[in-house]
Amino acid sequence: MPTITLEGDANGAAHPDPAAYAKKFTGKYQHRNITGGIGHNLPQEAPKAFADAIIDVVRL
Repeated sequence: MPTITLEGDANGAAHPDPAAYAKKFTGKYQHRNITGGIGHNLPQEAPKAFADAIIDVVRL
């Protein structure tokens, strides 16, 4: 199953190398770092980036 993971730049957690995430998925995969003081609540804090990921995942 294609997957896009999103990570806000101000989520307060360590930011491992995105390649580390890829090992957890078997299908096509993409990781996006969302900047601009974005925390854990991406749908509210970055609605366009969140919606874009939902639309873009079918194109992976």
